[in-house]
Amino acid sequence: MTQTTTVADALASTSGAGYELVRVKTEGDVTSGPLSQLGGTGVFAAALRLSLLDGGCDVAVHSLKDLPTTQPEGLVIAATPARVDVRDALCARDGLRLDQLPVGAKVGTGSPRRGAQLKAARPDLQIVDIRGNVGTRLGRVAGSATPEDDGGVGRGIQGDLDAVVLAAAGLERLGLAAHITEYLDPEIMLPAPGQGSLAVEVRTAGTGNPEVDAALQALDDEPTRLAITAERALLGRLEAGCAAPIGALARLLDGDLVLTSVVCAPDGSATLRRSATATAADRDGAHAVGVALAEELLDAGAAELAGL
Repeated sequence: MTQTTTVADALASTSGAGYELVRVKTEGDVTSGPLSQLGGTGVFAAALRLSLLDGGCDVAVHSLKDLPTTQPEGLVIAATPARVDVRDALCARDGLRLDQLPVGAKVGTGSPRRGAQLKAARPDLQIVDIRGNVGTRLGRVAGSATPEDDGGVGRGIQGDLDAVVLAAAGLERLGLAAHITEYLDPEIMLPAPGQGSLAVEVRTAGTGNPEVDAALQALDDEPTRLAITAERALLGRLEAGCAAPIGALARLLDGDLVLTSVVCAPDGSATLRRSATATAADRDGAHAVGVALAEELLDAGAAELAGL
């Protein structure tokens, strides 16, 4: 709701149009099992997309990392606003950093990607699968408490973990950055493809309001679009979903688009990390470098390593 309101306010400010927020519950919101067992890909997106196709809403706002790489017929990502912090964040008891956590510390995450990279960095850690909203997850950290209700997911489980790992962008949007004890460097933990980015999706024919359609064009940020195009092309070629133990990050460095990716064994016992530079810093070049780097990873045994 926070990120949707941010996009709605931006579109309203540019177009002069008013808006109404439409709440849609997704499978990922109402199912309490591990994400890796829900089919992973699309569990936070399918219901929103159906609402969009059925005319229940005119614009859908997604966390881009939750979107499947295959675009459904009849819908288009009209805007990718400027990306915010891509990093994962450690929220630990007593202000601890990752290298300060005691041997055998319990760290909560619902992401196989985060769990695998944590184990690669600290094989002694115990990774605990967790679900729930941000307040629920922060409440699992010993000595931490937040006022948010958890909607019944994990209620009554408090203070049983030494730390949790969450996306820095989400914590910052919610005004909860004070809980962050360390921003995890991408050298230690590469983010999910698309992390820190939003996808604003509409029907292929547009919203029906020319001013809003123009505002969507203005909201689209080209450097962000190039980065996520490369990251999602890699993910698509690896035929992996948002629950796979894969990290990727594309950045414009001195005018070059550089893509780095890591593929992990689920238990963190082995990793493959590679980088590549696009031959051209445009959308075709971004897509091509994503596919090329995926091919390199596959040739190096990525599918067998990650169980893709």
